Amino acid sequence: MSDAFNVLKSDAVINLKVIKKQFIYHNPEIYQRLKVEKKISFTLRCLTESEMKKIFMLFIPLALISFKSKEKRHTIEITTEYGTMKIMLYNETPLHRDNMLKLVHEKFYDSLLFHRVIKEFMIQGGDPESKHAKPGELLGSGEAPGDRVPAEFKPDLIHKKGALAAARDNNPQKASSNCQFYIVQGKKQTETDLFRVEQQGGFKYTEEQKQVYETIGGTPRLDQNYTVFGEVYEGLNVLDSIAAVKTDRNDRPLKDIRMQMKEGKKIKVK
Repeated sequence: MSDAFNVLKSDAVINLKVIKKQFIYHNPEIYQRLKVEKKISFTLRCLTESEMKKIFMLFIPLALISFKSKEKRHTIEITTEYGTMKIMLYNETPLHRDNMLKLVHEKFYDSLLFHRVIKEFMIQGGDPESKHAKPGELLGSGEAPGDRVPAEFKPDLIHKKGALAAARDNNPQKASSNCQFYIVQGKKQTETDLFRVEQQGGFKYTEEQKQVYETIGGTPRLDQNYTVFGEVYEGLNVLDSIAAVKTDRNDRPLKDIRMQMKEGKKIKVK
C-alpha cells in the first residue's frame, strides 16, 4: 500500500455529512463495516486498501470544489474628516451597484454632504443640492439626471449595521433614488422586535439573520422596503463618529460633513 494510503488509514477521520449521499448510499457493503457514531463519522483503520481507494477517488472532486475561485466584488471608499469607510457592493443588486460605480467614476459625490444624520438609525448623503447649500438649508430632494433605479429587494440582504442602502420617496414601485444613499447604524434588536417586524412584513428571518440583528444591530423595519446593495467592511468607527454629531431640528449636522468617493480594489468573498 502506498504511503498516501498508509497516512490516511492510520490517522484520518472523515465526516460523512459531506460525502454520505455520494458514498454511503452507493457503497452499502462498506458502510456496514464502519463504526457509525451519532455525528455519522468513522475512522479509516478498519478499511481495506480497495475500500480506501474508493474513498480516495471520491475526495478528488470534493477537493476541487473546495478550491474553486471566490467571487469578486467591487468596492468604494468614502472619505470624510472622520476617516474612511470601505464599502463592498453586492453583485446580487447589479442595477444599484452599476449606478453607484458610474456616479463615483464621474466624481458626482465629491464635496457632497451627509445631510441627514440620526443616531441609532442611519447617516444619509448624496443630494447634489448639498454641494453649495447654505447653513441650515433643508436638503434631501435633489437627484442626479435620469430615472429612478428599480427596486432590487433580496431576502438575504438586510439592514444590519453598516448596510449601504438606497434612499427613495414614496413612489408605489419603491424604486430608489438614483443618487441618494444611507448607511445603517441602527441598534441591537430583541427577539420580540424581530418577531414584530416579521409579522408586519410577512416574511421570516433566518436564525443567522436574527443573530446578526441581536448581536450587531441594525434597522430591520426597513427590510424589503428599501434596497440594500452593499455593506461597510472597514470603518464602522467612522459611521459611529458621524452618527454621533450634533444636528438641527431637520437632522442636518450643525457642522458640514463632506465626502470624497472613489472606487477601491475588488475583493474576493465566498
